[in-house]
Order: sequence, then structure tokens, then C-alpha cells
Amino acid sequence: MLLASLAVIAGLIVLVWSADKFVDGASQTAQYFGMPKLLIGMLIIGFGTSAPEIVVSVTSAVQGNPGIALGNAYGSNIANIALILGVTAIISPVLVTPSILKKELPLLFGVSVISAILLFDRDVSRVDGILLLVIFTLFMSISIWHGLKVKNALHLEEDGNSQPVILGRAIALVVLGLVLLVASSQLLVWGAVTIANHFGVSELIIGLTVVAVGTSLPELASTIAAARKNQHDLAMGNIIGSNLFNTLAVVGLAGTIHPLQADNEIMTRDVPVMLFLTAILFIFGYRYRGENGYIKRWAGVILLLSYIAYSGYIFLQITQ
Repeated sequence: MLLASLAVIAGLIVLVWSADKFVDGASQTAQYFGMPKLLIGMLIIGFGTSAPEIVVSVTSAVQGNPGIALGNAYGSNIANIALILGVTAIISPVLVTPSILKKELPLLFGVSVISAILLFDRDVSRVDGILLLVIFTLFMSISIWHGLKVKNALHLEEDGNSQPVILGRAIALVVLGLVLLVASSQLLVWGAVTIANHFGVSELIIGLTVVAVGTSLPELASTIAAARKNQHDLAMGNIIGSNLFNTLAVVGLAGTIHPLQADNEIMTRDVPVMLFLTAILFIFGYRYRGENGYIKRWAGVILLLSYIAYSGYIFLQITQ
């Protein structure tokens, strides 16, 4: 039991550290080959902060632990909005631009609804997984096309003061990050499953709580940093992008590799909470009386209390 607990702690620490190194290496490699900075931020940060969820969920699916795979994906979505965005808004109110209200949030809500429909039969088949990956591919293609279009329209200039990139070092960081991501995720999954079996707790609960919060740490760090620097688009974009990655790529890859059987609680408890939290962002970010929309501190408190209530409800279910 002690060994399993240490495995979870060590796995989370190495997971977050290796994800950071992977992002650094991938960003430097992209810069070396001349990728636009807009695309570097959109693709590398979005993928990098979701890399722990992807690796953990795929590893769980391969090892036959669907509860952790799905719990990690949907639990991370809930944690991203209620916990991470809630804490961020309390520290610094987050601006919600009209573009986010008109495009990104409706897209995220629509994708969440599609995911809920696919889970209605309590099963994520390979066909479901492939469909999610097709939607994800379309989303990424459109995002890349739009990013290049905006870059060409604005004639963005490269920063002449940027440090030169050493390709070998950048590739080494990518390889090191990926290797440690895989190794730490296997350690984390083993420890989480062992703890769940010891206490008689379902793998879904472990995935929704310990694993989901642990793999969301990169989003927490990057979102708070962005908000404190008044980079509000990056703060909201990180949350929305990460949830899109989780819903489409994480669940899609896991389901394609190994069909997943979903516990009934996912449809009756977790997916409705995820949909509610996504929908409430429209209310919090709406532009009243022509003012800019903000997720203000009071809204952050509500989001954080919602996560505490959700976690408390799960805890009560465990102890009954």
C-alpha cells in the first residue's frame, strides 16, 4: 500500500516535469523549422498540457482499466473548468472575448454533447473512438488553416531577439519527455489501480479525482501564469483547448485502441456535471450592458465551490 502511494506521488511529479520538458523541446523544434508562433502556441501548448491525460488514458485502456481512462478524461474536463479556472479567476478575473463566446465555447459544448450521445449506450466502441478522432482531425485542420490565414493577413514578423535553437538539444528534450511521460504514466496507473483495489474504490473514482487532478497540473500552472500576465485569450484558450483535446483525442485514442465499457455513474453524474459547467461559462462570460465579459472573482468562487461540492459528493458515495 505504501509502495502504491509512493508510486502515485512519484508518477504525478515525473508526469508533470516530463510534460514540461516535452513542451519545451517540441516548441524549440517547431521554432527551428519556422512554424508560426501562433501555431506553436495553439498546437504545442494545447497538446503539451494534455499530454499527461493522453498517455495515462491510453495506457489505462491498453491495460484494461477503462474506469481510469474515462475518469481521467472527463474528470480533467471538470477540474479544468471548476477547479483551475475557478482558482485562476479568484486570483485574476479572466476576460472572455466575443470570439470565445461565439466560436470556441459553442464548439466545446457541441463536442461535449456529441461525446455524451456516444456514451449513451455506456460503451466507447472503436467506431466511436474513430469518429471522435475524425472530428479532432477536422478541428485541428481548420485551426491550422485559420492560424496560417491570420498570420499571412497580419504579416507577423519573427522576433529578432529570440535565442538560437539547438536542434539536437530540442529533439533530445522531446525524446526524454516522451519516454518519461510513458514510464511515469504506467507507474501512476499501477499505483492508482492498487490503491483502488485495496480500499474497494472503483477505478472510475480514482480516475475522476487523484489521476484527473494530477494530470491537470500543467493546465493549472499555465493558466494561472497567463492570467497573471493579462494574457486572457491564452488563459481561456488553454482551458477550452485542453477540454477539446481530452474529449476528442484522449477518449478517441483510448476507445480506438481498446473499446471501453463505461460505468453508469459517468452518464448519470459526471457527464451532466461536465455539460453544466461548460454551459455556465456562457452565463459568467456574457457581456452585460455592453461591458467586456469577465469571469470575475465571484464567479471563480462559485466554480471552486462547485468542484468542492462535486468532490464531496463523490467522497460521500465512497464512504456509504
